[in-house]
Amino acid sequence: MDYFRIATELFTGYVALFFLTKILGKTQISQITAFDFISAIIVGELVGNALYDENVGIMDILITVLMWGFLIFLTEIITEKSQRWRKFLEGEPSIVIHKGKIDYKQLKKNHLDINQLQHLLRSKDVFSIRECEYAILETDGTISVMKKQPYSNVTLKDFQETTNSPRFLDLGWNGDKRQFSKHTKRRILAFE
Repeated sequence: MDYFRIATELFTGYVALFFLTKILGKTQISQITAFDFISAIIVGELVGNALYDENVGIMDILITVLMWGFLIFLTEIITEKSQRWRKFLEGEPSIVIHKGKIDYKQLKKNHLDINQLQHLLRSKDVFSIRECEYAILETDGTISVMKKQPYSNVTLKDFQETTNSPRFLDLGWNGDKRQFSKHTKRRILAFE
């Protein structure tokens, strides 16, 4: 084995991946989508396989990483600019508990069983489904929870409001001013 060649290609792949991650932006590991995770694995695999293939040179590694990085960057731009493509490429959050009732269709659609749902709820300090008013399965696999009024954490603002004050569940806004009126129509009054 040519250790110098492997070391040179390893260093080149390391530098290329480092700059690729800096260019593509910072995302916390808990916030990456399945596509981002698979893309990261593929980039690592491309560089890893290229290291031990004697027919692959430094330029091949650089071109591969740059091309893959360009495709990921292009995907990020498309999902940032187009709501339709964002929904297709990244998915959209699903309401799995609506007004205290489990939506089994959404669980099935997201390949989630009741035990997994309970596990996710426990990670948000909800130990009984009866405590949950709304639960939203996010695109990155985490869950966001709105507890029912008697079980929610007390804040200073709670002392200034009555328990019958309306609470809203915001279903998201993509930041596009043209979509703002659509966004306001997608709010759900939690206590109707």
